[in-house]
Amino acid sequence: MNRSTPQGVLLAFLAYSAYAVSDASVKMLHGSLSAYEAVFFGALSGVVALPLVRRRGERLDDVFRARNRGMWFVRVGAALTGSVGSVTAFTHLSMAEAFSLLFLMPTFVTILSVIFLKEPVGWRRWGAVLLGFAGVLIVLRPGFRELNIGHLGAVVGGLSGALTVVTLRRFGQSETRMSLYGASLIGPTVGGGLLMLPDFIWPSPIQWVWLLGYGLLMALANILVMLASARIPASLVAPAQYSQMLWAIALGYLVFGDGLDATMALGVAVIILSGILTFMREKVRKPQGWRRVPPTHPR
Repeated sequence: MNRSTPQGVLLAFLAYSAYAVSDASVKMLHGSLSAYEAVFFGALSGVVALPLVRRRGERLDDVFRARNRGMWFVRVGAALTGSVGSVTAFTHLSMAEAFSLLFLMPTFVTILSVIFLKEPVGWRRWGAVLLGFAGVLIVLRPGFRELNIGHLGAVVGGLSGALTVVTLRRFGQSETRMSLYGASLIGPTVGGGLLMLPDFIWPSPIQWVWLLGYGLLMALANILVMLASARIPASLVAPAQYSQMLWAIALGYLVFGDGLDATMALGVAVIILSGILTFMREKVRKPQGWRRVPPTHPR
């Protein structure tokens, strides 16, 4: 084991704990501000991480540059829809339920890889896809409970995260880190800023606390993922993402008074199992061009 491996694993777990607390912070707003406003201020807070993200030889204005402009705009759009979808999900759903649907991202990655990367997918990965959808049906229980916009937001968030992963793995190695990180800021900042104008409300002091907690912790988590990925391969960073579900259950129970019934717990377990099986197949197959790209948080 490399000497830096324990440090990298610890950084990965710290990163995903920061993501979870960031999501809890935006949930603390309880929908008192529009999702667009939360997304705007959250992304704006991420600007503080730019000097730490920049590699030697890169410039700050590289956030607006890309060798492949088409894919840059795809990432900008996916960052906006993913952020709005995630904030909507955490506003209207329990943390465990929101995370369980956002964890459909590996399933969506498999489907999008077939469509856009023309990647061959064997029966084991298709089996994991079907298992993931079965878990969603268990969680949602269509026909037995009322679905709301939060469920749609979570699915949109997971799909947007998958689109980001696929574009990163296809074009990420040809772009600068500033360009990749900048796209994730520009989409939510510009898009969220324009969409929030009709219903803009100046945040109260306590709302500023939750907004800054949401944005700054997300920026911290992004930095920690990068630091972890510099020390260990992505195959060791990715499993730490599932520790978020433990945080979601704990924070949901202790902070928001959320319960977790047996049916939802079963669905959550099935979805997580699906994601782990998908990840294991990708690790075994090592698709070309996917090796150096770190995992992406579904937002």
